[in-house]
Amino acid sequence: MLWAGATGLHAQATSQVTTTTVRGRVEVIGSEGKEKTRHRAIPGTVVWLMPITGAGSEATAAAPANPSANPRLVQKNKSFDPHILVVPVVSMVDFPNHDPFFHNVFSLFEGKRFDLGLYEAGTTRTVRFDRLGISYIFCNIHPEMSAVVITMATPLYAISNRDGQLSLAGVPYGRYMLHVWSEGMGPENAQPLTREITIAENASSLGVIRVPEANGQRMAHKNKYGRDYDEPTPNNSVYKQQR
Repeated sequence: MLWAGATGLHAQATSQVTTTTVRGRVEVIGSEGKEKTRHRAIPGTVVWLMPITGAGSEATAAAPANPSANPRLVQKNKSFDPHILVVPVVSMVDFPNHDPFFHNVFSLFEGKRFDLGLYEAGTTRTVRFDRLGISYIFCNIHPEMSAVVITMATPLYAISNRDGQLSLAGVPYGRYMLHVWSEGMGPENAQPLTREITIAENASSLGVIRVPEANGQRMAHKNKYGRDYDEPTPNNSVYKQQR
């Protein structure tokens, strides 16, 4: 991953204001290290800031979860919605099945490890994400299904939009460790890339964040047993809609 233009957007705040909006832009590079043309899809990218001790410490606490509504990763049309979900550590996340057939959601990667087993249409399973990190989420029946849950201990994060733009509001001036995760990194590189930055009145831009291209629509992975999926999806009555 390469970085460019680390400072270049001046904060609009006066010297009395201690927070600013931090912005950046995601671009795609190829394996040869050259920037891809603009028509190539920009992979979903998440950046977050962790204050370095003594700098911006007021931003270290994660935003409290709404006790009346858990975050949800909905299974519908053999896909997860949303595809990328960011939650505070210790969040309870619901996994409702809105498809007319069974799913088996699991994660065996660096973040939260779990296996929800087979559960039918109209039912919901819930997982407590009590470990910081990146969880790659799959279905053991449908290999085309994938999602990512990023559990963090800071409210200072942003997910890139379709144009690759990033914006983090209310960032206190100070020193931070910047973390970057992108879909093009894949499960084999679960650890986000990091570097130290300083946010100040004349330094409130992340510049251009260059990330690898995502490898197609399906994130390459094995099933929960570490084996290749059967193709096509098993045509077995246990996976069909219950009448």
